[in-house]
Amino acid sequence: MRTLIIDSPASREHAVPPGHPEHVGRYRAIIGALDADAPDLRRLNAPKAMRGDLLRVHAAQHVDRIFSFDPGPQGAALDPDTWMAPGSLGAALHAAGAGIAAVDAVLEADEGAAFCVVRPPGHHAEPDRPMGFCLFNNIAVAALYALEEKALSHVAVVDIDVHHGNGTQTVAEREPRLFFASIHESPLYPGTGHAHETGLNGNVVNMPVRSGTTGLQWRARLEADLFPALARFAPQMLFVSAGFDAHADDPLAGLALTESDYAWAAARLVEIARQCGHPRLVCMLEGGYDLPALGRSAAAFVRALADA
Repeated sequence: MRTLIIDSPASREHAVPPGHPEHVGRYRAIIGALDADAPDLRRLNAPKAMRGDLLRVHAAQHVDRIFSFDPGPQGAALDPDTWMAPGSLGAALHAAGAGIAAVDAVLEADEGAAFCVVRPPGHHAEPDRPMGFCLFNNIAVAALYALEEKALSHVAVVDIDVHHGNGTQTVAEREPRLFFASIHESPLYPGTGHAHETGLNGNVVNMPVRSGTTGLQWRARLEADLFPALARFAPQMLFVSAGFDAHADDPLAGLALTESDYAWAAARLVEIARQCGHPRLVCMLEGGYDLPALGRSAAAFVRALADA
């Protein structure tokens, strides 16, 4: 499949305190791995999202708070996990803009995939608050752009991060054109994503799994519960919250995946998108905090997209 990497070099300007897991080394690890394993793929630098793009997802008060927040020269915390530094607003705008550019690129080609290397991540950001390292919900901004500006009638977000994408689910709960499915460790931060949470329109699928779940068990849950529901929804564009923190080496969670599981997931998602008649994928980086595992997993995922 034709695959584009959308790079957000502004990610380097989002500085966090020493010891914070969502640091610039994550961006460097992925870019280094892609330089080594996927040098043939076309790259595009992410533009900035506009305020109006953010307002499709976020309350005006939330957007205004992030735009006007003064972190000072050393940076400051918005909550116990979420940090802003002088370069964080620009990084967050480019991160959200990456998804918009990916939608445009994939629709222009009418098929293909884009992988957005961005930070800060986004899937925990709710319409009215930042949380969990996230300022704006990058993938929801891209999905609603596809619905509102590109006149798609129904799209889907599949979240494979080890943490539940609570912010994205909140958006799906009020938007029946958006299908949301998440496989995530439970119990684990943020404590949401129970199986009984199905959305007001039945367009939410949650698959909590226990600590220690292996790659084979994880694959079986996707095959049994997520992929059939996704195929029934038959989205015109598939968005993927591509977190790699379910890897066995990740320090923030307890699942036991390897990079081969992420490659398998990428190939299966392409296959399902083709079966639905719309082979268009926009993939957005979320978590992943062991740098070697993160680089290997992201590169395996991207290469599997390109080889599918």
